[in-house]
Amino acid sequence: MNQGMDQETIQEYKARIVSGGKLYVLDDEDESSEEFAHFYFIGVYEGKEVIYDAVLYTLRLQHESELFEIAEHRAAKHFPQYKKIAYQEDENGNLETLDSLQEEIGLFMAEVIMELEEDEAVKVKEHVEVDDKAEFGIGLDAGLHVPEVTPAIITKFINDFNDDTLVLDDTLYSFQTQDETL
Repeated sequence: MNQGMDQETIQEYKARIVSGGKLYVLDDEDESSEEFAHFYFIGVYEGKEVIYDAVLYTLRLQHESELFEIAEHRAAKHFPQYKKIAYQEDENGNLETLDSLQEEIGLFMAEVIMELEEDEAVKVKEHVEVDDKAEFGIGLDAGLHVPEVTPAIITKFINDFNDDTLVLDDTLYSFQTQDETL
């Protein structure tokens, strides 16, 4: 049985939500960031109260993820000996130097990403995907065109979703990598 639909589990989550003073509780196992949050909230699905297991992220993050996936795919086709680059730390916590093949693959992927960005080949739009086959509760995967995922954004999303007033923007967006030099 899906525990996210079990009344006892729902009551436990309601208590956690109330004690936290928000409409949701963050997933302890997933680290939230400015562009991503994994959280649980109570809502109704097919007339029954359920726990929603939701991930909410910015369209910029989704765009970057899709660019990286394409670059990885192209690298795997271009380099027969391709393996995902696994960054290792030395005993001081510094990243170890990549070998020459890993460096070449990394540069190739960076070039692919820059080319895709320049051509605006990847476009994303706001969406909410519902997964009623999730292991826990009802899964929600949502991307919004917001600069960051804040508690206020999460709260508005939950309210709009639960009130069935969520309006998604159908505009297709493409982003450019931001140079983070100081």
